[in-house]
Amino acid sequence: MVPSEERSEIAFFDVETTVPTRPGQRFGLLEFGSILVCPKKLVELESYSTLVQPSDLSLISSLSVRCNGISRDAVVSAPAFAQIADRVYDILHGRIWAGHNILRFDCARIREAFAEINRPAPEPKGTIDSLALLTQRFGRRAGDMKMASLATYFGLGAQTHRSLDDVRMNLEVLKYCATVLFLESSLPDILTTNSWISPNATTRSRSNGKASREATGPSTSSPSSSAKIEVALTSSPTNNTIEENHPILSLMTPGAGEEAPNLTESDFAQPNTFDMRPLRGEMEKESLRPDDTMEEESGSGTPESSPASASEASSGCTEFLDPEEISISSVSAVLVPFYRGQQRIQMLHKGSALQICCNGLKVRFGLSTKFVDHTGRPRLSFAVDASPNLCRVLDACDNLAQRFSMDSGRSSDWRAVVTRKAGFWNLPTIRLHLPTIVVGDTARWITEIYQNESRTSQRLVFSRYDVEELDALFIPGTSVDAYFSLDPYDYQQNAGIRLVAKKLILQSN
Repeated sequence: MVPSEERSEIAFFDVETTVPTRPGQRFGLLEFGSILVCPKKLVELESYSTLVQPSDLSLISSLSVRCNGISRDAVVSAPAFAQIADRVYDILHGRIWAGHNILRFDCARIREAFAEINRPAPEPKGTIDSLALLTQRFGRRAGDMKMASLATYFGLGAQTHRSLDDVRMNLEVLKYCATVLFLESSLPDILTTNSWISPNATTRSRSNGKASREATGPSTSSPSSSAKIEVALTSSPTNNTIEENHPILSLMTPGAGEEAPNLTESDFAQPNTFDMRPLRGEMEKESLRPDDTMEEESGSGTPESSPASASEASSGCTEFLDPEEISISSVSAVLVPFYRGQQRIQMLHKGSALQICCNGLKVRFGLSTKFVDHTGRPRLSFAVDASPNLCRVLDACDNLAQRFSMDSGRSSDWRAVVTRKAGFWNLPTIRLHLPTIVVGDTARWITEIYQNESRTSQRLVFSRYDVEELDALFIPGTSVDAYFSLDPYDYQQNAGIRLVAKKLILQSN
């Protein structure tokens, strides 16, 4: 095995899986394909592809076969993953990983496959996710930026949804995009005019609920593809040899142990379309978008609990409205300036930013650490029961913001702010997010958290970033008074309204 520090090749890889047909059903690995690419010449050095027999053949449903064409008969004589695990590990471990939307799908499936056979999973030197990269740098020229749409845009043919074909197509798409950006950088005043919207770009509006088949070509994205949630670029701290000006390697963002580049106004004054270095800092800022829009909280950060009356804890929140005070007819949505010339939706009530306060919300599910930011820190949130009045307001805001987004030509998948699950339709929940700010090497929560005991509220100030300490406060059944803002987002083909907790008052049971 080649030492990881000598593994300079980029490992493009892709997996094909079964498609879960019911909640809680796992994915079954059906195929693994990869190519090793020379980062200096962008040529294929080696390839490997194999079908894989899942441990449970019943996972291969008719929906799964329609997705990628891999039937039970096709894999019945294929090796189990345990038989190819050594080869897969040798291909991936210690190399740069690359693929289209791999961080939340393909990487997760690889780790699950190794966990199933009780073996440690391979670790990358760094990761390049081309979906996030191309969406940010190439724009929405190819519509939804899925591989099938990109292939049609460049005339590369239909996506087959087979692993080896897909990784080779991924590499060709990157080459084409890099070439276009290089040409545009040579004559930016001429070639970049209207370059962010393609005549073939697919958008959705009320008059066009689905993307036209002519625009996306004959191929369609599979359910497993759509399950690949779009993510940002990441790189592990072990990668210390990135060449900043390399057309591919420079696209990786720094890891947790590295400092992001310092972007100044001069960096934005005369942008170089092909200069990928600013993208690393840009992607980091985007990955922290819901948090870095919050105002920095003042305070010493020392471990203390400051006593205050309950009324004082709620002071400064007069701009927050109770759901009963909100008139649906007075709610509106507008576009406001955001990051680097972009715009975002803002919800208003009678011309002012809409913020809501709700007393006595019951915690349904404690802190979730399912999602992490680029440094590996969890993005914290918890779920509470939503009253009918609160649901009335949030549903109205959701519908208004979604229509506004569609009418603006955006094609992202909208996620409802109120969660209603089958069998629990009359028990809706909402999720409140606790934003984090990082100053230097120190992370802390922006949300003001109070604990109310005997009619006296104490401000809780945490001396360190301890998720377990915070989790102990949000026990299911706990009553909480919540003051939160409505922050619409549209990021990497996912859109909706995020409820950001500004102040929480936990009530003693």
